[in-house]
Amino acid sequence: MDNFAIGTFIMVLSILHHHVRGSRQYSSEGCDIFQGRWVYDESYPLYTSSQCSFIEKEFDCLQNGRSDKFYLKFRWQPTHCNLTRFNSEDFLQKFKGKSIMFVGDSLSLNQWQSLTCMLHTANPQTQYNLYRTGGLSTFAFPAYNMKVMFSRNAFLVDTISTTAGRVLKLDSIESGKLWRNSDVLVFNSWHWWLHTGRKQPWDLIQEGSHTYKDMDRLVAYEKALKTWARWVDTNLESTKTRVFFQGVSPDHNNGSEWGEAASKHCEGQTQPMVRDEYPAGSHPAEVVVERVLRSMSNPVHLLNVTTLSQLRKDGHPSVYGHGGHRDMDCSHWCLAGVPDTWNQLLYASLIESKISY
Repeated sequence: MDNFAIGTFIMVLSILHHHVRGSRQYSSEGCDIFQGRWVYDESYPLYTSSQCSFIEKEFDCLQNGRSDKFYLKFRWQPTHCNLTRFNSEDFLQKFKGKSIMFVGDSLSLNQWQSLTCMLHTANPQTQYNLYRTGGLSTFAFPAYNMKVMFSRNAFLVDTISTTAGRVLKLDSIESGKLWRNSDVLVFNSWHWWLHTGRKQPWDLIQEGSHTYKDMDRLVAYEKALKTWARWVDTNLESTKTRVFFQGVSPDHNNGSEWGEAASKHCEGQTQPMVRDEYPAGSHPAEVVVERVLRSMSNPVHLLNVTTLSQLRKDGHPSVYGHGGHRDMDCSHWCLAGVPDTWNQLLYASLIESKISY
C-alpha cells in the first residue's frame, strides 16, 4: 500500500473515530488527558508558521522546504473525554498581570515558541514585545501586563568553569533565583544528558566532595532531578506558584522502536502511529521523572507528553531543520506541530487547577 493510500485509510479511521467521540461531551476534569490517540482534523493546524516571524528557523519546516503537510492535520483525542479547546483570549485574561516561565533546553524553547505563536496568531492586533537578556527570553503582552518567558538551562543544576575544566554540579542550583517570582513554571531536562564528545558541555561531574570523569547518565540525571526537587520543595509555595515538569520529549532515531527496523531515523515519516501505545514501551528517563516527582512534598504536575509524542515519528524537522540536508534532526519538532498539543494540555491543566490566578 503506498503512502497516499495509507494516509487516506488513516484519515477515514480518524474521522470515524472523531464522529463517535464527538457526540460524547465530557469535561476533561477527572479524565487522563494524556491517554488517547491522534485523530485527523481538517481544521488543523492552529496557525501557520508564516504568521509568526519570530519562530526559530530550525523549527520552521515548511519554510525550510518540507512539502508534505499531512503531519499538520492531527489533533490529540483523549480516550475518555474531549480536550478543552485552546482559547487564546481566555488564556490572556486568566493570566493578566502574571508571568509564565519555561525552564530547560531547546525542547523548552520549542514549547515556548509554540505558545507565543498560538497566543499571537489568535490576537494578531495585540501588541507584543520580544526581547532577550542573557539567557532569558521574554515575550510580553503589554495590554495584559503578561509575560511568557524562556530561561535556557539544559541541566537545571549548575555548570561552572574551574581551572580543572567545566564542572557539572549535581547537587547545586544557584540559577534558581531567576525562577522564584514566576506564577507558573514549566521545567524540562533530558536532551543534553546523553551528549558525548564535542557536544558534551562539561568535562567533570561533581557531587559533594567527589569528582568524576563520567558516570551512568541516567543515574546522574536522577541525582540532578532530586536536587531540583529539593529546591522546589524548599523555595516555592504551591499556593503561589503552579509548577509543571514537561515529560521527556522523545527522539526518533531508531526505526526498530516503532516497528520499522529499516528506518535509521525520522526522515520520510509523514504520519503518526494510529495506536495508543508505543511499541518500544516506556522511556527510561520518563520513569526517573515520575519516580522523583512522587517523592516530592510540593505538588508538581507532570505534563505527561512522552507517549503521545512517541507516536509522532512524523513531527520532527528531519532534514528540514537548521542544518538542511547536512543535518538530521529527529529530536526537535516542527512548528506548527506537536508542541502545540503540549500547550493545549498545559492550558487544560491550568484552567482546571484549583489555584485561583
